[in-house]
Amino acid sequence: MESHGDCRSPNPPQAPVSTSCTGIGAGAGSAHSSATCAKCGGPTAYPSPPPSFSGASPPPAYRPIRAPAVNMSPESLHSQQQAIILAPVPQSQKVPIISPPYQFQVPVKRIQSPDDIRRFHDSDVSKNFLGFVVALSESIRGHKISDSCHESSTVSAIVSILETLTRWIEEIPPVQQAARYGNISYRSWHERLVETSESLMLTFLPDDLRSATVEVVPYFTDSFGNPSRIDYGTGHETNFAAWLYCLARMGVIKEEDYPAVVARVFVKYLGLMRKLQLVYSLEPAGSHGVWGLDDYHFLPFIFGSSQLIGHKYMKPKSIHNEDILENFSNEYMYFSCIAFIRKVKKGLFAEHSPLLDDISGVPNWNKVNSGLLKMYKAEVLEKVPIMQHFLFGWLIKWE
Repeated sequence: MESHGDCRSPNPPQAPVSTSCTGIGAGAGSAHSSATCAKCGGPTAYPSPPPSFSGASPPPAYRPIRAPAVNMSPESLHSQQQAIILAPVPQSQKVPIISPPYQFQVPVKRIQSPDDIRRFHDSDVSKNFLGFVVALSESIRGHKISDSCHESSTVSAIVSILETLTRWIEEIPPVQQAARYGNISYRSWHERLVETSESLMLTFLPDDLRSATVEVVPYFTDSFGNPSRIDYGTGHETNFAAWLYCLARMGVIKEEDYPAVVARVFVKYLGLMRKLQLVYSLEPAGSHGVWGLDDYHFLPFIFGSSQLIGHKYMKPKSIHNEDILENFSNEYMYFSCIAFIRKVKKGLFAEHSPLLDDISGVPNWNKVNSGLLKMYKAEVLEKVPIMQHFLFGWLIKWE
């Protein structure tokens, strides 16, 4: 059957009005009774094609692959973007060290509404936590992953723990199943994590802080995804940052450890999470689709952009250079993230990752880094669907 709905010519001949169009209801028949085929000029039951885009209303530069997690009007989206642009750049802060008597407790969820989010962000602990993330970012500025740095016994122990978790993936292979996302073998992996986490923490906690496991273990076990939904997202990644923050609050991680925390610990964590995502097909938790920075991660873009600040040759637009991605992904987290996205997503980069494509047009890495820090605060730490799972205890207090 010839498809009349898609054919058209500049000056189709006029045809008599059809009064017996089939396949159209009575109410709709009159609306399309004068429709003619643009190819042959004969009467047709198909509606006339929509008008083409005018110069005043051009087509979008890309077609979204899927809708965002939260539908927003263009006006709201623009307003939100302007708020991020005008917001002050978060600054680094020193982490206050706790002192006896210790009052460690099981952390619980507190955030349930936008009012709770505002209360959290007005608190000193919120500013200090974000300041800790900024301090980690600044500690790796201008450094490659392979650069030598101070590695304490604590950092080495944490890296060893992450290597152990990675080996478990080999020991717990994915099962054959029809579902695209969420291999149920991940639940076995996570169950082993929960069962052994306390003993793993005790491998590096000093004797006077052994009682801290009741508080730090929940942050750690929530850092690798959700076993019920078999998903992972920026909320889980933030829990890992919160776990590191708790260790800093206890003085287990010191400021001189920060470069190694990023270049050794976080890089190892990132590698583990990518393997979990691929092997067990973890669902992106709360992904914004093409409107988001990445389906799973945010922090490696912050740390990775800091690494590249001041680089003589590699600029934000270098993400489009395949040779740079191939040769420098093992040294710079930002390029590593871009290379991984290109590996797992098909099609034009500007279509499946338009935000990252837009960022590549920023003139320098300093602006990229400061913009991402502001965006992390607004798009992760100020979002109820993400922060409703955040935990509060004695080390990170609900004020």
